[in-house]
Amino acid sequence: MPAVLNSRALAAQVLLDVVDEQKSLTSALAYFSKQGLEQDKPLLQHLCFGSCRYFFSINALSKILLVKPLPESARPIQALLWVGLYQLAHSNISEHAAINETVEACEQLNLGKFKGVLNAILRRFQREKAELIDGLKSSEVPHFEHPKWLIKTLKKNWPDQWQAICEQGNNQAPLCLRNNDMSQPRSEYIQTLNNKEIKALPGEHALTSIYLEQACDVTGLPGFSEASCSVQDEAAQLAAALLAPLAGERILDACSAPGGKTCHILEYSHNKAEVLALDADAKRLTRVEENLERLKLSAKVIQGEAQNPEAWWDGTPFDRILLDVPCSATGVIRRHPDIKLLRKKEDIDNLAQLQGEILRKAWGLLKPGGTLLYATCSILSVENSDNICSFLGKQVDASLAPMSLSTGVNTGFGWQLFPQKNGHDGFFYALLQKQP
Repeated sequence: MPAVLNSRALAAQVLLDVVDEQKSLTSALAYFSKQGLEQDKPLLQHLCFGSCRYFFSINALSKILLVKPLPESARPIQALLWVGLYQLAHSNISEHAAINETVEACEQLNLGKFKGVLNAILRRFQREKAELIDGLKSSEVPHFEHPKWLIKTLKKNWPDQWQAICEQGNNQAPLCLRNNDMSQPRSEYIQTLNNKEIKALPGEHALTSIYLEQACDVTGLPGFSEASCSVQDEAAQLAAALLAPLAGERILDACSAPGGKTCHILEYSHNKAEVLALDADAKRLTRVEENLERLKLSAKVIQGEAQNPEAWWDGTPFDRILLDVPCSATGVIRRHPDIKLLRKKEDIDNLAQLQGEILRKAWGLLKPGGTLLYATCSILSVENSDNICSFLGKQVDASLAPMSLSTGVNTGFGWQLFPQKNGHDGFFYALLQKQP
């Protein structure tokens, strides 16, 4: 195997790590990208994200095109077939380059004897593409590019929205910035961006949100290193205003990493709230500290589990708590398409149970008269409205505070946001009030 592999060979190994080893796309990409050329990293990322995004159709096509299954020893050839089919079916890469470079990768993976087989399959698909793709429309999984269990759950939860949810889950998400109102008004920063020929528009729902027409390296944006803005989805930006922290109040961000909402809470209060940023993952807390430092904000950062407050809580109750609990992340599939391959049906009930436990424990840390904002980036009712309904049925000193957003739907137990084209991700919020 050569010291430097081409992007298709690397993409095949990344996909095998995700599909067979159930590793995250982020971690697999980080590992294998080191084996390629620096200038090829954008292409490698494109191939891997695209192949995960359209995995269910390219996998179905591969089964149709393979006359007989490949031997287990040729598993990388199966992955190269996924990569090749993605390029031919869903990318703007020239078909000549897609086929030649993908077939050449067989040699790089020490499987040169399969070059003829892979070449023949890809060229057959090239000839019969329209007919083969049209044949997938009769099956929901390859047509909607989501696993069967998730399609079934979405149909049950959102009978009128499920198809649109799947469609947006297959699109690329836009790049959204959060303007730092402590640095400048949003309109002023948009003008600064446009003056640099960076096309930017204000978001419709969060007063700090700015959308860029094209993705870019944000570290090169005007004033980024001087705290002018941060990267954060518009739906996530709604949290600070819903929590409405005031100067001098004691605030807990209970599952804080990587720190986007922690920093926004501080910006919202002009760095005058007393914020405790908690997370169970020590490595991810490093990101919280880095964000605080870049934005010149102050918070107390602690490692600990929200469901085990006795290990870290000092006994002083909080005025407000943000509870952005661990979840299925089904509202951000378009940003992390490997979720469709990694998340299993049995995970969801376990997550809902954990979320309920965290909510109950966090409630005991809240002052009488205080507010708790429950949040997830999930679109599944069992993690959202069902959890809040169950909690309110058991917690006599809790009530649902009134809340109205300009996007999404009121479920009766919170507000569900769905991923939008050129807009925000899927998200859920419920604002809970504790009796004085």
